[in-house]
Amino acid sequence: MRPRLERGLIEVYTGKTKGKTTAALGLALRAVGHDFRVLMISFMKGAGYTGELFSSQRLHTNFRIMQFGRGCPYSAMIKEGKMKCKPACRLCFIHRGNVTEQDRETQRMALAAARESIEGDEYDIVILDEILNAIDYGLVDLEETLELLKRKPPLVEVVLTGRQAPSAIVEVAHLVTEMVQIKHPLEQGIRSRRGIEY
Repeated sequence: MRPRLERGLIEVYTGKTKGKTTAALGLALRAVGHDFRVLMISFMKGAGYTGELFSSQRLHTNFRIMQFGRGCPYSAMIKEGKMKCKPACRLCFIHRGNVTEQDRETQRMALAAARESIEGDEYDIVILDEILNAIDYGLVDLEETLELLKRKPPLVEVVLTGRQAPSAIVEVAHLVTEMVQIKHPLEQGIRSRRGIEY
């Protein structure tokens, strides 16, 4: 018989700076160490070169990441360090001015996967990475997300990350942490680094 959480809560990591996904990944690492099963669903992220994607494949069979975003044509070169990630890339990242119908459909698929994984009995912790951004962009419906959180089984922990946490989600959460930027390498002209920012 596999171990189960004593009680599953709702956690939110929000704010306008680095650290939200990193905090969720730290929680995942700790949980896997106790033999819990963790799923991270990445909303709006499809670049196949992030370090967490490779770590999840190497660390343990109890940690899985599903990406629902745009693919990056440069993933292989970025993974090998032959090219740098360009966070403002219009091909790989969804921005307010370039949302497509395919983006909308992909985010609907991500929400359906979230619903299935939260309501199923396979995972102890489900991380909805960047779902708050998807809600803010109008790609995921806030009311559907709240309904999903309301139907969460008592032994499943749900973690939501992203900027602009809506007050309705803050209200239902048990833990809310806001990342506040005091200083950032970008202000010093230092670009995103492989293995640190992605």
